[in-house]
Amino acid sequence: MKHLTVIKLSSKLKSINQVEPFARELRQKYNLDEEVFHNILISLTEAVNNAIIHGNRIDESKEVILQTFLEKDKLTVCVKDEGPGFEVTKVPDPCRKENIEKPGGRGVLIMKSLSDDIRFKNNGSCVELIFNIRK
Repeated sequence: MKHLTVIKLSSKLKSINQVEPFARELRQKYNLDEEVFHNILISLTEAVNNAIIHGNRIDESKEVILQTFLEKDKLTVCVKDEGPGFEVTKVPDPCRKENIEKPGGRGVLIMKSLSDDIRFKNNGSCVELIFNIRK
């Protein structure tokens, strides 16, 4: 696995604005098609948003770190925060009738739907989003 890029974001809501330029860099570097680019952009936006709000509790002294790795045709983007993590199995399923009106769980569902694979590490304080970049 080849380590490629690392960027560090402050845990303030404005940092989410840095996700799109980062995703556009990946698009250009790997000549990503529209669908893969948008899946990465939306998934990363969700992951960074969750890391800032839920992981680091918008504590500007903490960072969110984005790292990319390439192995063959799979691009992995790891989003790490400095929070305590969470138990992914306890995230409510937003598709279930009793959760339709509740705000939680949608980000995880979106990331699972748009990535080709997803892994939660370090008690959920690290999310690895895997994308097949050559379909």
